[in-house]
Amino acid sequence: MLERPVSELSKPRRRLPDQRWQIYPQKPEFAQNLAALTNLSPIVSQLLINRGMETPEQVQAFLEPESLVLPSPLEDFPDLAISLELLQNAIATQTKIAICGDYDADGMTSTALLLRSLRTLGAQVDYAIPSRMHEGYGINKRIVEEFHSEGVGLILTVDNGISAFEPVARARELGLAVIITDHHDVPQKLPPANAILNPKLIAESSPYRGVAGVGVAYILAVSLAQQLGETKGLIQPMLALFTLGTIADLAPLTGVNRRWVKRGLQHLPKSNLPGVQALIQVGGVQARGDEGAEEKIANPKSQSQNPKSLKPEDIGFRLGPRINAIGRIGDPQTVIELLTTDDMGVALERAMQCEQINASRQEMCQQIEQEAIAYVETEFVASLQQDRVLIVVQPNWHHGVIGIVASRLVERYGVPVFIGTYEDEGHIRGSARSIPEFHVFEALEYCHDLLGKFGGHKAAGGFSLPAENLQMVRSRLIEFANQCLEPQHLKPLLKIDAEVNLNHINQQLYQQLNALHPCGMDNPDPVFWTPNVQVVEQKIVGKGHIKLTIAQTIDHQQYQIKAIAWRWGDYFQLPLRVDIAYKLRENYFNGNTTIELELIGVRLPVQLQQFLASPPTPSSTTFEYNQRHYTCGFYKNGIEAELRIKNPEGKVLAMQPGHLIGLLGTNRQNAKEVDISQPLYHNIIQAALQALSVRS
Repeated sequence: MLERPVSELSKPRRRLPDQRWQIYPQKPEFAQNLAALTNLSPIVSQLLINRGMETPEQVQAFLEPESLVLPSPLEDFPDLAISLELLQNAIATQTKIAICGDYDADGMTSTALLLRSLRTLGAQVDYAIPSRMHEGYGINKRIVEEFHSEGVGLILTVDNGISAFEPVARARELGLAVIITDHHDVPQKLPPANAILNPKLIAESSPYRGVAGVGVAYILAVSLAQQLGETKGLIQPMLALFTLGTIADLAPLTGVNRRWVKRGLQHLPKSNLPGVQALIQVGGVQARGDEGAEEKIANPKSQSQNPKSLKPEDIGFRLGPRINAIGRIGDPQTVIELLTTDDMGVALERAMQCEQINASRQEMCQQIEQEAIAYVETEFVASLQQDRVLIVVQPNWHHGVIGIVASRLVERYGVPVFIGTYEDEGHIRGSARSIPEFHVFEALEYCHDLLGKFGGHKAAGGFSLPAENLQMVRSRLIEFANQCLEPQHLKPLLKIDAEVNLNHINQQLYQQLNALHPCGMDNPDPVFWTPNVQVVEQKIVGKGHIKLTIAQTIDHQQYQIKAIAWRWGDYFQLPLRVDIAYKLRENYFNGNTTIELELIGVRLPVQLQQFLASPPTPSSTTFEYNQRHYTCGFYKNGIEAELRIKNPEGKVLAMQPGHLIGLLGTNRQNAKEVDISQPLYHNIIQAALQALSVRS
């Protein structure tokens, strides 16, 4: 037989994304009934069922958010009335107002929204944003003292302040009034502000409960304009900034967020804000250099198009990153000027600065990600199943982008990731990102005695620690992870809505899915899957993307469709037979619009998985395939079972569980490696497995 060292054959020759596929239970009868009652297609009805809707009334409220009857914000926010009174008095007396913002997209759009609206309403107003690198998040005593020395009488925080007890207490001590607008989790002890607006302090049933920081700012600004009778020309610019900030901050697109974002996306392309127009021009026309060359691939990140209404991915992938990049590695003043100027020339200059800084941010992320992967593969990958958490700390990484890298490592390794870099020799500062079964903030609390500052929520967090505590923190986090995570949790979770055959993918289906938009947090893009497709063509484009042609044969007819797998270069080449999971995307090229697939999951077809996972007990038999006789059986090769199939000429195909590469030849010395997922080998393997299963 084929003789070759077991160690050589047992080396993994190729990886596939290591994912957990969770396919929603299909309810065809329920979907048909709901479709009949709502005049929707059964597939859209199934998608709505997957999102928790069961009655025509729930479906109508979701599909037609304008039909929602909203309570007055004054009824739901207890401190809104006093906030409006403080602002009206400050405008009437020309008391200086100072906004303290934050350096992420939510904080910067909130700052710009209140600056624009308050200036339009006649206020004397300025702003400050703390330094990300030197001060960290939120209002601090330095900013308070500075505001006081400048004669400020009223401080207005946006997207921060709910935990800033000492800075707010100092402001009150100095005689300044303080309004906190924030949406973060509420601490046990609230700051002594004059008024606090936070959706976490209102009833859970309120439609305003899910607003981000920019949503609180929008509610405050609109309410003030209404009270002063000055809404003309104010609402649409504020709605544009609300939409940018809400989507970029990944706020849930439910309740009023869904209503206002849907409205905002229709107005954004024709917004009269120069900054928004400049961002759309720069983000839409200039495709980044990493998305392929000879044609525009169906990429929500780079398409130049002139739709009547934008989609959330236009902001999430094109506009939002350009704003966020400034907060990560640039000066937030650039974004504030971009979003508050009325001069198109200034707006274009600032938008180009955003573009350049975002390009630097991309390069920085890519470099740090590569370094982090190399470090993990060398130091930690062997123990990940035991540790169940990844703690990666290296010098000379930029703190502003390591959170993005943490998210990519979670995607790659399927475990919670804590990533840090040295602020100086003695201190480490870092970010954390999680998986559904692991609570970041609780994990940080578990290490509280070893950390400096820390904060966050279930999915993400930030922290600092003395460098000497690193090993103890690592041990403590591993201990915590082993308490709450099981081995089956350590794979990225992919939630899939429904199975679709390629012959059903067309413009009609794509248009039906528009009913679900805007998609985002708590209302994800629909994800479909198709089993056992053939990869007809595949090649690497740009910086590590795979461009493919996928085919499926149905009733002896082959259907083909193009696809793209972003940043999947590590998985190239894909097996030629796979199950695929994907989202649908429109591709605009040369005036033509086609529907393409954005691959987000791939796995071996089920029969092949079953063999690779648990081969039958050693046995052998004969079978016939294409009018030729073969022998096949399971044999021990070292510690693993091996399937061998022998043809009439004496050539043997040998393969082991867990590997996509087999050996073909008369002996192992001259055997060549073959991809067993190719149709030629896949089909004969299925015939052999069938013969062996019948025999057993």
